[in-house]
Amino acid sequence: MLDSVDPGLLAALIGMCGGLVLGLAARLGRFCSMGAIEDALYQGSDLRARQWGVALSVALLGTFTLIGFGLFDPSQTAYLGLRWYPLASIGGGLLFGYGMALAGNCGFGALARLGGGDLRNFVIVLVMGLATYVTLNGPLAHLRVTLFPPMPAEGSLPGFAHGLGQSLGLPVVPSGIVAGLAMLALALSSRAFRAKPKLILWGGAVGLAIVSGWAGTAWLSEATFEATPVTSHSFAAPIGDTLFYLMSSSALSPGFGVGSVIGVLAGAAIGSLIKGHFRWEACEDPRELKRQILGASFMGVGAVLAFGCTVGQGLSAFSLLTYSAPVTIAAIVAGAALGLRQLIYGFSFAR
Repeated sequence: MLDSVDPGLLAALIGMCGGLVLGLAARLGRFCSMGAIEDALYQGSDLRARQWGVALSVALLGTFTLIGFGLFDPSQTAYLGLRWYPLASIGGGLLFGYGMALAGNCGFGALARLGGGDLRNFVIVLVMGLATYVTLNGPLAHLRVTLFPPMPAEGSLPGFAHGLGQSLGLPVVPSGIVAGLAMLALALSSRAFRAKPKLILWGGAVGLAIVSGWAGTAWLSEATFEATPVTSHSFAAPIGDTLFYLMSSSALSPGFGVGSVIGVLAGAAIGSLIKGHFRWEACEDPRELKRQILGASFMGVGAVLAFGCTVGQGLSAFSLLTYSAPVTIAAIVAGAALGLRQLIYGFSFAR
């Protein structure tokens, strides 16, 4: 039966289901990486950061459970299957975070707001998608490949669980499960956060969406005997893929990333309608538009260098306990903090 169905379409449907949950979580559960950083730095609230921790813990527990049951081979993923370049993670993360502050959203956040009718984020989505393709396959591609040539990982997989297994003989799956439980305990250690079950539930839903991506594409890769990428949600290159698909769909089949992007837009639209928040908005300030274009360009280039965005590295790659994930996320937070400080205080550090 599967032989008669386009694997790309099946992958798109898998991505769309998870993307729908992510879009709903953004609009109904206030799940947002930029919002979490702003709340922590300027509102004195860590509630949304803890929500992110719940999402990550559920993603970790689910992903390593899949590995334990033999339903998912992490070595097939690009995050663990390719050589890691620390400088790419740091430089790309800083550039992405700074661009995120200028634009006011990451790629995922821009899609979620666009789904709610905010046309200002249409510019961010278009420019970010273009910038990713410029860096992946366009004028900047040669420089990127020269500096950071994509090569298969050598020795043990570039991840904490696999590295500990290689060096100390610790079992991989229990290491991941313990990490997930520790992250969950840390996220739930706040009484104020435990009093917000809505945030907890939507954080868990986001984590399950990440797991669904791994499980679905791993199953599809094995069931169809096709060279289907084993992947989960990320919102940098898939935005560019979606734009390219819209222009060339007669010659291409959709993939997981295209379905994921469409799912987020649909979920965000549904969520905003449920809450009565859907309304058309446009940019009226040329300075704001300039910041958004510049920030989206930085995000597109930075995400390609770092091999992922706040969702791609912060959740999908982190659910595999890759070396790159915490380094990239730390760099993104640092870049965002610098960008926010510039917007609020200028380049002067005197307050």
